[in-house]
Amino acid sequence: MENQSVAQKLEALVKLQSIDSKLDELKKLRGDLPDEVQDLEDEIEGYKVRYTRFEAELKDIEEGNKKYKEGIKEAEKLIKKYTEQQKNVRNNREFDAITKEIELQELEIQLCEKKIKEGKDSIQQKKDEIEKTNSLIKERGDHLDNKKKELNDILAESQEEEKKLLAEREKATKKIEDKLLKYYERLRGSLTNGLAVVRVVRGAAEGCNIVIPPQKIAEIREKKKIVIDEHSGRILADVDMDTLDEGDKPKTAKTPVVAPTRRKKVE
Repeated sequence: MENQSVAQKLEALVKLQSIDSKLDELKKLRGDLPDEVQDLEDEIEGYKVRYTRFEAELKDIEEGNKKYKEGIKEAEKLIKKYTEQQKNVRNNREFDAITKEIELQELEIQLCEKKIKEGKDSIQQKKDEIEKTNSLIKERGDHLDNKKKELNDILAESQEEEKKLLAEREKATKKIEDKLLKYYERLRGSLTNGLAVVRVVRGAAEGCNIVIPPQKIAEIREKKKIVIDEHSGRILADVDMDTLDEGDKPKTAKTPVVAPTRRKKVE
């Protein structure tokens, strides 16, 4: 590569650009399908996380209701115990104290019953949310399967061609010096159409339509140095002379015409 001429370097870049453009076309055939598949997978994963959270919350509510029911049974036992004690009190103070304890347990039962009712409402709400989320997982899962099938069909059609192009690309990159290849790769990544190496067509650089001056067109045709479009950074590899207007074509140097000298007449 060190002994490559500028023309050879440009030829290698043009070859690489051609391969990359074909690969870009294959990617266009897939369209937004890869992104759609990824988005659907992320969406379904989000629903699954939500489903798991709802189930955990449902379990907590059910466990809470179970404890409240146990609390009611315990309060009822205490009320029964205190009621029996009231029969054997020796004074009003003991009676009032036991009565207060019974009232506290009755309040505890009311509170537990209220919590159980709220829990039942929450349980139904969580069950509805779980059912709805499960339906969404199934619906989006079916949609994902269809999108994956569509993508796999396209990939199957282009897989061999893409494999071949990638092998050709690997060979092509080895013919380009590292510094120039890095510039090419960086430039391709920054351009929406991926055209880093272009020709001059109709007096303008392909891909950006910036008019190229005739003097620079002449430099591009000579291929004695790598010419970069100062506006887009694209590498200008060649010129389509057939598309140039006569006024834009580089002028070739004309051989000056020497006027004949007259001999002086010898007297």
